[in-house]
Amino acid sequence: MHRRRFLTASAYSMAATVLPLGYVEEMAERTAAARGGAAIGAAEITAVRDVARLFAEMDERLGGQHGRAAFVQYLIADVAPLCKARFHNEDLRRQMLSVASSAAHLAGWKAYDSGEQGLAQRYYLQSFALAVESGEPGQDGFVMRTMSQQGMKLHRPEHCLDLAAGGLARAHDRVPAPAQALFHITHAHALAKTGQRRQAVAEIEAARAALDTGRGEQIPFWALAWGPPEATVVSRTAKVFEDLGDHKRAGQYYAHAAASRPVGTYARIVALDLVAAAESQLKQGGIEEACTTWNRAMDHMDGVRSVRTRKAVNRMRSDLARFRSRGVRCAAELEERAVEFLAAA
Repeated sequence: MHRRRFLTASAYSMAATVLPLGYVEEMAERTAAARGGAAIGAAEITAVRDVARLFAEMDERLGGQHGRAAFVQYLIADVAPLCKARFHNEDLRRQMLSVASSAAHLAGWKAYDSGEQGLAQRYYLQSFALAVESGEPGQDGFVMRTMSQQGMKLHRPEHCLDLAAGGLARAHDRVPAPAQALFHITHAHALAKTGQRRQAVAEIEAARAALDTGRGEQIPFWALAWGPPEATVVSRTAKVFEDLGDHKRAGQYYAHAAASRPVGTYARIVALDLVAAAESQLKQGGIEEACTTWNRAMDHMDGVRSVRTRKAVNRMRSDLARFRSRGVRCAAELEERAVEFLAAA
């Protein structure tokens, strides 16, 4: 690890910016006790879940690069020893492994957002192994779903359909309906990537039906990695229509997804949904509308440290180059804003 001693200290200082200092100290004491042979109980599991939730919230607001080294060190210095500790009973051990799987999944997501795809995949594989060992229904399938999405994003669809279908099979009738919807919509995306339009649209409907059926049901913590399932389904539906060539409907769904999330909490994903909406609008010939949406997207990027947002801004500059050369004012204004943003990022 980079500057190991510094990172060991920074893991707790990051938590201390949000969590009460006494609680942070208590978590450190619990880890030390576990190393000394003390049995682990529900309090330690809750502590790990709280820290993972804290870093997940920071990740959405500030980008995957923010607090990443501190979180990885937390996994090494605290979570790993707790997974190997002695537990009061087998159920508690399985719960700890499930929480650790979710934490490894977040580490993978932070690597993904930082542009380190190979490292992200390794974290996802570790998350999958922990989920399998935990026996938590559907969590292993959720990691398969994430790996399918990573492959589609990287334009490596060779095994994406198998991963999406496998994840769906592992979750079928084993998770609450809102979580089930997440599996259906990823399967729909993989089907669209392979040109299976009718089946993809059918899976969109299955995802919607699951959301309708499951309103009010409690959702497993690991299924909330990208916020409320409904917003995730809407955003992924946009991607399905984008791959099917229906840019009008894709743009509408992207805009709907951006409006469906709490803005302060999900700054990065709202920005990226708006970027995708702008790109769909541009493909339909709406340059002024696209520029307005791009400006809205950039409003949400302030303070976000993410390779994906920087790539989105560079892609925007490329898309608007021909309009700048024609003297389109909104394109020129966006170029100025993009240059300032990239210089500060």
